[in-house]
Amino acid sequence: MVRIELSTSIAAPIERCFDLSRSIDLHMGATNRTGERAIGGVVAGLVGLGQEVAWQGRHFGLTFTHTSRITAFDRPHYFQDSMVRGRFKSYCHDHFFEECDGCTLMRDLMVFEAPLGLPGKIAESLLLRSHMWNLLRRRNEAIKQAAESDHWQTYLGD
Repeated sequence: MVRIELSTSIAAPIERCFDLSRSIDLHMGATNRTGERAIGGVVAGLVGLGQEVAWQGRHFGLTFTHTSRITAFDRPHYFQDSMVRGRFKSYCHDHFFEECDGCTLMRDLMVFEAPLGLPGKIAESLLLRSHMWNLLRRRNEAIKQAAESDHWQTYLGD
């Protein structure tokens, strides 16, 4: 099982950061290297409690589909997305937000496990941990850039 924690300080209001973090459109822009796109459930705008998003993207030269549901939601402090269907044995991503010294501290906790027993554990160590960390880092950088500029309005309006 892999546990990834990442903290990002953003000079923007907590509500803006929270909503950008659940923007389907921003996520697709941030993951353009893997061609991720929403293909089912909520495919644009903001995802909320109980809603699902089916994602499709290319990772390691293969096309993967992953469906997550928002399983916990406390705007603007916390939400959780959990895998409903996909290639992982398990996947859960907790998103935490807190106001801190005039900024928003966005913390991510992603926990996942590859299938296939020992071969899965080897894949976690050699490939998946760094791949997923890089995806999360790029996504958080896109949220930070949008939130700290006027670009946030592209995703959230006025």
